Amino acid sequence: MSDVLTLSAESRDRAGKGASRALRNSGRVPAVIYGNNEAPEGVHFEEKLLVKALMTGHFFNSIIMIEVGGKTVRTLPKDVQFHPVSDRPLHADFLRIGEHSEVHVEVPVKFTGEELSPGMKRGAVLNIVRHELELVCDAALIPDEIEISLSGLDVGASIHISHVNLPVGAKSAITDRDFTIATLVAPSGMKSAEGDTSKDG
Repeated sequence: MSDVLTLSAESRDRAGKGASRALRNSGRVPAVIYGNNEAPEGVHFEEKLLVKALMTGHFFNSIIMIEVGGKTVRTLPKDVQFHPVSDRPLHADFLRIGEHSEVHVEVPVKFTGEELSPGMKRGAVLNIVRHELELVCDAALIPDEIEISLSGLDVGASIHISHVNLPVGAKSAITDRDFTIATLVAPSGMKSAEGDTSKDG
């Protein structure tokens, strides 16, 4: 299950571009906490702490406990805007959630069992169509990643969402089609190499 991260924040009294610019210049990142039938709340974080949380690699499918004004708010990150040149975080949005709210998250896919795949042994290329799966699950049971085994798959095989064993309580957010997650494709040289034996040594 995904980690629960804790971030300390301070309330943001002033809104607007000027106030946000002043915060960024002092090493803070403005943010908004919204949802759960409560008024939006403006906060700001120390940039270094937010960047550290972002660098975990699973920020967007982690519960973020925001400590602000003596209370702790359970949230799910929804968006972070970055500077187009420096890549510094400029603004963040967090959605308030209950402990067992049903949430939409994007969970990374991890492929295993390459050594048990006849296709991969023959040099097939794993063409990944989706690096993440959009899931609906309990906020307390967000998976870190979804493992998909390549065991037994040969060249030309396709992996669809219907082939994936999702964790208990999780379901695909896309329900109208059996979409492709990855395919095993022949490398460009495989067919010609198999058919061309006339080359001089």
